[in-house]
Amino acid sequence: MLVPTKDRPGALAVTLAGLAAQTAGGFRVVVSDQSARPVAEDPLVAAAVRILEHRGSPVEPLRNVPPKGLAEQRQFLLDRARRRFALYLDDDVWLEPDALATLTGALAELRCGFVGYALHGLSYREDVRPHELASYEEWAGPVRPERVRRDQPAWQRHTLHNAANPLHLAAKVGADRAWRAYKVAWIGGCVLYDRERLVECGGFGFWRSVPRAHAGEDVVAQLRVMERYGGAGLLPSRAYHLELPTTVVDRRAECYDHVLEA
Repeated sequence: MLVPTKDRPGALAVTLAGLAAQTAGGFRVVVSDQSARPVAEDPLVAAAVRILEHRGSPVEPLRNVPPKGLAEQRQFLLDRARRRFALYLDDDVWLEPDALATLTGALAELRCGFVGYALHGLSYREDVRPHELASYEEWAGPVRPERVRRDQPAWQRHTLHNAANPLHLAAKVGADRAWRAYKVAWIGGCVLYDRERLVECGGFGFWRSVPRAHAGEDVVAQLRVMERYGGAGLLPSRAYHLELPTTVVDRRAECYDHVLEA
């Protein structure tokens, strides 16, 4: 479990509590902390850490300061990953108890580069957007490599993950299976990678070539992995966004422009 965090101890505590309740055990949690005050000193975070460790999941809260951008934050975490699968989980996401077991089972079966859950924004659950669901397409058979870029129709799949669209998609396609794999442009917030394949595709090592204030680092990494190994979203999503204000306020520099269009 790789969790980047910055100045959101309350949200991080909720995220860690969700991990502590997973039916799958035996995982390790690495937190890369760029907060002004170390999050490990927060009582709620400390309590969640104790629960995780009591349940057999060691937690490493590591300081990674001064901040050098989101891509460096994610590469810092990747450099400390050890196992076959690596889950990047943002610090404002709560997971259903069977989320990890479902993700790992799906990735083992699909044998692609990554699988993930788009995040539910439940404050939008009454906001149904049929026009944003039109690009939904399930994988029929094996997940295959594909090249996705802005000028292609596949790029429009990003609207599938707006607001509460994952919730409405799941209701539309049915819940007769444990999961359905579908085609994505990218997934934000909860992505399980085949670690070796992510590393082979460069991980987030491009952080040195982008401005320190940037956005979209996960998009670049996923597009690279998809191009070589394929990737998929899973429905129904078992991940929920806490809907706090973003900590990424300066989005003028998109990693896509500096890395894929360079």
